[in-house]
Amino acid sequence: GNPYELIFVFSIPLLIGNVFQQLYNMVDSIVVGNFVGEKALAAVGTGFPIIFMMSSLFMGIGIGATIMISQFYGAKDIENIENTVNTIYSAMMIGAIPLTVAGILLGEPLLRLMKVPDDGTLGMAKLYLIVVFVGIIGNLGFNINSGILQGLGDSRTSLLFLLIATIINIVLDLLFTVAFGWGVFGVAFATIIAQFCSWVFGIRFINRHFAYIHIQVFKFKFDGSLFKKALKLGIPSGIQQALFSVGIMVMQALVNSYGSAFMAGFNGANKIDTFAFMPIQSFAAAVTTYVGQNVGASQVERVKSGTRAGLVLSIGSSIVISAVIYPMSALFMRMFNQNPEVISAGVAYLHCVLPFYALLALLFTLNAVLRGAGEMIIPMISIFVSLWLARVPTAYFIAQYWGKEYIYLSYAVGWFLGAVISLASYKTGKWKNKSIVGSKSKAENSL
Repeated sequence: GNPYELIFVFSIPLLIGNVFQQLYNMVDSIVVGNFVGEKALAAVGTGFPIIFMMSSLFMGIGIGATIMISQFYGAKDIENIENTVNTIYSAMMIGAIPLTVAGILLGEPLLRLMKVPDDGTLGMAKLYLIVVFVGIIGNLGFNINSGILQGLGDSRTSLLFLLIATIINIVLDLLFTVAFGWGVFGVAFATIIAQFCSWVFGIRFINRHFAYIHIQVFKFKFDGSLFKKALKLGIPSGIQQALFSVGIMVMQALVNSYGSAFMAGFNGANKIDTFAFMPIQSFAAAVTTYVGQNVGASQVERVKSGTRAGLVLSIGSSIVISAVIYPMSALFMRMFNQNPEVISAGVAYLHCVLPFYALLALLFTLNAVLRGAGEMIIPMISIFVSLWLARVPTAYFIAQYWGKEYIYLSYAVGWFLGAVISLASYKTGKWKNKSIVGSKSKAENSL
């Protein structure tokens, strides 16, 4: 089939799902920003990089499992699909316990390292983290289920569960925060309930609709060799996500040093930025699955045509989105808070990053191709260079000499350098030899 059509059709449910996932994160911020205050908005937003950092290893292994499942599916290896699912679930259930404990114990020290103001913001951020880490299993489980379904070529079903979870979260946000007056605790509690529901719905669906997969949460089945493969594929991605999160925390520390209003502006704009990023992320996820299945089926030429299609779709959408959001930045910021100082800080962020979104699209699509082929090291290197050797030092340099409103220009510098590295790696063609499966025949692939 036409790679443009395949990738586009596959990405649409992912895009809608990503929008809903971000929507329930955004609802948390909108509710606390309008009904609790700007300090609560700052508190909820500043906790996300900590959650992301501490969950990154698990998410990386999940990405590794998704790639394995997509390649096994392309090679028609049903037995290893089931064994991979059982193994990754066993690892998740065991690993969630130390993750929860670590999150509860390390939350406050990490917030202090990030220079979160102790004017009420720190206490609310600590409470938010504790509640979220107590219920982190729902978040991990939903993402594992989504990865399993994506690896099998089903990007639609997770959307339904996410839609239900979003509705649950919105209703409970308003109930706990507006009606009950629970503040930051209310939005955190609503989030973990919604995530747990979406996880349970996903388990039930997979068990009922895939005869060769039987998820039994408390019955551990573990294949050491498959787990090693998942680690090999996933650890580079996990390290990349951890490094990215730590880099964001360092950036957040710079932002936090300018006070709660500037923090709130950053966190509101970051939610808008994440929404704008959704099409790029969705096309990248579709490209990873497309490439994984075609590499598994030894269809290298289709990988190349899929790469071209992914780049055109991703870069094209990034240009359109930037053109739409840029002139309405202040309007979008007013959803979160009415304080002019908060709005001004958010607009400065958006006006610095949106004009350069095509670079971000190029970087993410190329890394998606490399990961789908089984090449995990180069994307890790490109993101490390992009963040740590470019964005972070450039941001601190700009803050020193140009002022806080321009620190976000450092994003474009990082995206450019990262894209150069990923493009150079793709051009070498070494990714063609990274497949983890040996296809018995050049079977026709179905995305």
